[in-house]
Amino acid sequence: MKTLRTDCLVIGAGLAGSAYALQAAKRGLTVELLSLAEPLAANSDWAQGGIIYDTTTATDAGSLAQDIQEASDHTSNPAAVAQLVNEGPTAVKELLLDELHVAFDRDAAGELEFTREGGHSEKRIIFAKDATGHAILDRVAQRVDTTPRITRRQGWVAIDLLTLSHNSADTADKYEPLTCFGAYVLDTTTGETVAIVAKKTILATGGLGQIFLHSTNQPGSVGHGVAMAYRVGARLIDLEYVQFHPTVFAKKNAPRFLVTEALRGEGGVLINAKGERFMDGLHPRGSLAPRDIVARAIKQELAASGEACVFLDLSAMKPEFIRERFPTIYERCLSHRVDISREPIPVVPAAHFACGGVHADLHGRTNIRHLNAVGETGCTGLHGANRLASTSLLECLTSAKFTALADADDVARLSFNLPEPRAWESPTREADPVLVRQDIQQIQTTMWNYAGVVRSPKRLTRARRILLELREEIQSFYRGCRLTRDLIELRNAVQTALLVVHAATLNPRSKGCHSIAPDAD
Repeated sequence: MKTLRTDCLVIGAGLAGSAYALQAAKRGLTVELLSLAEPLAANSDWAQGGIIYDTTTATDAGSLAQDIQEASDHTSNPAAVAQLVNEGPTAVKELLLDELHVAFDRDAAGELEFTREGGHSEKRIIFAKDATGHAILDRVAQRVDTTPRITRRQGWVAIDLLTLSHNSADTADKYEPLTCFGAYVLDTTTGETVAIVAKKTILATGGLGQIFLHSTNQPGSVGHGVAMAYRVGARLIDLEYVQFHPTVFAKKNAPRFLVTEALRGEGGVLINAKGERFMDGLHPRGSLAPRDIVARAIKQELAASGEACVFLDLSAMKPEFIRERFPTIYERCLSHRVDISREPIPVVPAAHFACGGVHADLHGRTNIRHLNAVGETGCTGLHGANRLASTSLLECLTSAKFTALADADDVARLSFNLPEPRAWESPTREADPVLVRQDIQQIQTTMWNYAGVVRSPKRLTRARRILLELREEIQSFYRGCRLTRDLIELRNAVQTALLVVHAATLNPRSKGCHSIAPDAD
């Protein structure tokens, strides 16, 4: 088994992982950056709406903190909110504006344009048409690939974390405190398993939306970091809070895809099949209410009407404005014969963002020494029970920056125990791809039906029973077959799904995007 050694192993190359790699390399650290697929295959790339850039004075900035707390149903961690509000503007200016010159929309005078999204009390979001995540990650990825000391490992998938107590060849290391020193990794191009030994290991694997049948997430987003962290004893928190985006394209026989909240920020309103604006009587902000409220309202509307979807009415906007401001969504909807400049968009909710994850402090630290978690994988409590729109990209930048700063300081000051890891042994029998696909589909269907937008004790009990039985089968399957990316994803998906269901079962109180309904008689 080949062993690589580095200062920092970053598992995941979305915005959080890539921004961390840049910050660490600037401070002289060597970085191995694992990328499941091509550089832009990350949830960050699919972010449409924008990123908060609130440059108001410290006194006025309280409105952003207030909006975050209100969106979270007053459950956000005040310290994490303060870090985002106070440090976010500098993080955006330093990296995205001054260094990378990301092409955000500007007015005729060259000043940044601002928009508003659900849950926001004012316009404070900068954007690049309706493809902000792509505009940002494209520039960041280009800089990553031209930065010395960063090595991108494309098509490399983390299997399990290395800890002194479990994976060191030196038996005395089992008496050390719980400490991470890298990961076993599969090179999917060669099928070879490699050990990457690192002083610091950073989980930046993104979200878990693909454990649900309908999701806005990239393929493979099954909570890899959460599952790996759980297996080595990391503290997890708030996993019951899975945010469902209220507006996902929902035409029959067409793929699901995100329909940005910025459409509602620019005047779009939700209507039912009768053309009625059903949100106006449910919340003071109407269609711009926080996402959890809108998603539940849509589910209730569909349950009452029996219809397959609701609609996003854009008639308040001029057709030319729609085509200019939202070209990506316009073209994609048009490809499925929906002209959004002339007709409403059919939409339903879908799994979108994990508000919980691997517990981390404001410098990315977990309860395991030298293991960090950033971006959506980590949970500082910023989002509480529900995420405010356009905070996720900003959280990626701030968590990456402060984690890299702390890690650089540690590497300069501390000594590290980096032993030779035990060799990885893998069977040679090939996994049956039909069984792998079937098991993934069963996980997704179970989670959607029993642990989705609205849950109940009986539904969660049924989900747990199904998933426990499935996990036993998958573990037996996993141990007997040669590793592949699909098999690793299946193993992590069932574990993550069980953790979400377990967290939901332990919390009997509806809050934010965790909604518990009483059992039917």
